[in-house]
Amino acid sequence: MRMLESDPPLSDAILDDNWMYVSGQGSVDVSTGTFLLSTIEEETRQTMENIRLILSQEEMGFHNIVKCNVHLADMEDFDAFNAVYRTYFPNIKPARTTVQSVLMRGIKVEIDCVAKK
Repeated sequence: MRMLESDPPLSDAILDDNWMYVSGQGSVDVSTGTFLLSTIEEETRQTMENIRLILSQEEMGFHNIVKCNVHLADMEDFDAFNAVYRTYFPNIKPARTTVQSVLMRGIKVEIDCVAKK
């Protein structure tokens, strides 16, 4: 699956043995490849749904995620981001790193993760 309009030199995810490495995902409309710029809550939901779609291609889900790296454009969005993020992990809490980063095309959040099948 290719989420961006262009063809960057990367894969959305790689499965190696039982480990899936998901590249950084943002608030992209997968049907059009366009970035959806909105509130941190809406961008977080779209980003997580894109991750769900990638995981589902290997019959995996959020319960398979063991580690996430989160990039926020503004750390002031941390609490609002967390409120949405935690709804995707009701029973587990994967390891996580959260940093402030300069993100492409004006998005507010980017997440990459590692999951075990």
